[in-house]
Amino acid sequence: MDLIRLACIAAGEALPITPDMLKRLLPSAQLVATMADGKKPVYGINTGFGSLAEVRIEGHDLQALQRNLVLSHAVGVGDPLSRRETRALMALRLQNILLGYSGVRPETALHLGHMLNRGVHPVVPEKGSVGASGDLAPLAHIACGMIGEGPAEFRGAIMPAKEALRAAELDPIILEAKEGLALVNGTQGMTSVGGLALHDALALAIHADEGAALTMEALGAKAEAFDPRIQQLRPHPGQAEVATHILQLCEDSKLFNTLNTGRVQDPYSIRCVPQVHGATRDGLAYAKEVLEREMNSVTDNPLVFPEDGSILSGGNFHGQPVAQALDFAAIALAELGNIAERRIEQLLNPALSGLPACLTHHNGLHSGYMMVQITAASLVNENKMLATPSSVDSIPGNAAREDHVSMGMTGARKLRTMVQNTRFILACEWLLAAQAVDLRRERPLGRGTQVIYDRIRQRVPKLDNDRRHSEDIAAIAEML
Repeated sequence: MDLIRLACIAAGEALPITPDMLKRLLPSAQLVATMADGKKPVYGINTGFGSLAEVRIEGHDLQALQRNLVLSHAVGVGDPLSRRETRALMALRLQNILLGYSGVRPETALHLGHMLNRGVHPVVPEKGSVGASGDLAPLAHIACGMIGEGPAEFRGAIMPAKEALRAAELDPIILEAKEGLALVNGTQGMTSVGGLALHDALALAIHADEGAALTMEALGAKAEAFDPRIQQLRPHPGQAEVATHILQLCEDSKLFNTLNTGRVQDPYSIRCVPQVHGATRDGLAYAKEVLEREMNSVTDNPLVFPEDGSILSGGNFHGQPVAQALDFAAIALAELGNIAERRIEQLLNPALSGLPACLTHHNGLHSGYMMVQITAASLVNENKMLATPSSVDSIPGNAAREDHVSMGMTGARKLRTMVQNTRFILACEWLLAAQAVDLRRERPLGRGTQVIYDRIRQRVPKLDNDRRHSEDIAAIAEML
């Protein structure tokens, strides 16, 4: 599983489950069944949970134990996750189980797979996880749907989970020993929501280069800052990639490196695009590596090792690796919007651009794009606050048994909001850069920037007289 595959499943693709995948589950499931029938207390199989781990549960109560666990942990609040995020959450939970170390029966894994592939999506409130024993609350709402409890979405309608299962020709599953715990323990909440946000952020990093290149065309930026020899002396991968990308976008341009020839150096928001955008790329690449590793890990507890009959309690459910990576991604993403807003100022300010103020010929009677910078500034401010790391905080819970937590789901939700904000900030730059190119009149643009300009003008006409700009920004944001 990687981010691209996760995004495809989130968008509606099926996750095939083969007989070999189900066969892999049998040894651990059989070991759990054996332990459940024995007299030795084994955490999560015949004991209570968390601070109640020392309470022994008799065999005739084991099904009720798992059901009660799922119901009692469904404590999420707030708006529901999107269908896209819920599907990603289900897919990653299934991926974890199919690795064969969770003690889950094949029929239970197949049930979750059928729900995903037939479009039965439990309603999952987005708030309530601290990312310690994994994302207990979000995962419990998924498990509730599996047993026919709580609401679910099916073909666009919200209904009781039992009805959604029936409409998809499925019955509620009865959970056996350890299965409830295996379904709610893990980092799939933060990894799914954060992973989809990261997938989108990686795309925005490319679009940030494109918008910057179009701005450079309008401002006649100097090409020497993107010379490969400069990048070779500071060999950060992202920096070299961005510099190369800018040169490719502006290839054959009559604007890039030809205007403002009296200017010795461009401002940092232009000249340092390789260094700033490149650092963002490198930061997002690190987060991608961490999250894709997590997607293919086993993160519930206890873990079942049928090869030697061991059932071991550990801490793979703790979200710290993912939480830190998501916080790092948020910091990196914030800078894309931060520097883009400064390029917007370069476009609007006639003292800096040499273009009409606010990119309109009718100053005074018309305000042009004056207020677009205000919107961008508002979004940049919000992103700066959201970039404050969540993972540095910890609030103990569960009678201090869970005495250090990651807050990874908070970081994932913040990153998701920052992606939306950054998309709008970049849309503002694209909108203004196209107008500035029109006012500049010189042609041709570069091979890549011409394509970008054409895409903008297919959605948004040149500004001659004042009009509402919200729709124009939204149209470009949708394109991004």
